[in-house]
Amino acid sequence: MAANVAPEPATAVVEKVELGRADPARIAADLEAIARIGGGEGGVTRPGYSALERQAHDLVGGWLADLGLTVSRDAAGNTIAELAAPGSKPALGTGSHLDSVPGGGRFDGVVGVVGAVEAVRLLREADVALGRPLRVVCFAAEEGARFGQACLGSRAVVGIGASDIDEICDEAGTTRAQAMREVGLDPTDLDRARWDPRDWAAFLELHVEQGTVLESQGVRVGVVDLVSGSTRLEIELVGRASHSGGTPMVGRSDALSAAAEIVMAAEHVTTDPRHRGTRATIGRLHVRPGNITTIPGYVACTLDVRDVDSDRQRLTVVEILRRAAEACARRGVSMRVRLIGDTSPAVLPIWVRRVVTRAARDIGVEYRVVTSGASHDSQSVNTAVPAGIIFVPSRAGLSHVAEEWTDAADVAVGTDVLARSLVELDGELAAIERIR
Repeated sequence: MAANVAPEPATAVVEKVELGRADPARIAADLEAIARIGGGEGGVTRPGYSALERQAHDLVGGWLADLGLTVSRDAAGNTIAELAAPGSKPALGTGSHLDSVPGGGRFDGVVGVVGAVEAVRLLREADVALGRPLRVVCFAAEEGARFGQACLGSRAVVGIGASDIDEICDEAGTTRAQAMREVGLDPTDLDRARWDPRDWAAFLELHVEQGTVLESQGVRVGVVDLVSGSTRLEIELVGRASHSGGTPMVGRSDALSAAAEIVMAAEHVTTDPRHRGTRATIGRLHVRPGNITTIPGYVACTLDVRDVDSDRQRLTVVEILRRAAEACARRGVSMRVRLIGDTSPAVLPIWVRRVVTRAARDIGVEYRVVTSGASHDSQSVNTAVPAGIIFVPSRAGLSHVAEEWTDAADVAVGTDVLARSLVELDGELAAIERIR
């Protein structure tokens, strides 16, 4: 954090600031415009490092340019728009991502981008000039659905992920490096996307909850204290394909039966009393040869283990794999395991959270401190820049599906808290700089 001295007491400025309220109709229109890119009856499909993702970035970049921000794209494909300020103080940042899982919803990630755009509008309409630059960031490839590894754009800005761009690939065999080249990015330039932490003061992300806590309690806003970690694996099982009628049950090497035991092992381990709060998911199964009259000789599946406890997260993986190995040995099936990604839980800075909760109270918004079971770009950003996350409710907790829904009115409330938090952060940081 820079030690620049503010010319005027920032706290006095903050006290006088009056912001208007976010416009739900304007937010709904923005959400709809983005949803049309890759959207349809089966949900939204806008993969990371695809032409559709780039189209969404270009659309939002145009909105931000119209608001007077300077828009650029970094080497990782992140769009960064800056609202300049006098001097050279570290910037405040806000934003989220624009990619989606296949057949996903129109709110995951997009709410944080639309909220950031609306927050800039509120600052502009109230003629509020922050004492430091404000940057809106649209991160690339946050979803792990395409390459298995999540938060690729935000990992790049903290210097993670440049070494495996030729290794991780999608189901079609396209590597991340190839996908980047296809949309005009140079993967050999990835290190240039890394942020200098001295150039950033704090980052806030508005996001849908992807859970049921806020809706069930009738609370409009959640302030995140902790983000779960995730360990993701690909497991390959090789048995022996054979005729389903001619091969007796005894002595079969059925790869799918072994996979079924792994699925149940994941459930049994994570639902015992020692793993309260742990989540394990087998999200994908590829079975070969895939014939109705042939015993499966090959299965590839994924395992995603999430937890807020770093040790328990990894020990859970070890326990599931131990049970998997026992099942495979008993069935005469070989097993190979490949690590796709491993991210530790993140504790978000309490001082950022206090600023956000104070901002919510100032504008009369009821909030609850919550834990995030999903990964977010701010989880990566927080390793280099203090970050906070603001949640708005998800209807029935549904996410990553076409039925995902958050009311525009709730997004507007979250945006009000976001905009006020940015103003409060500006004042808080100025006060710290004066003391220094």
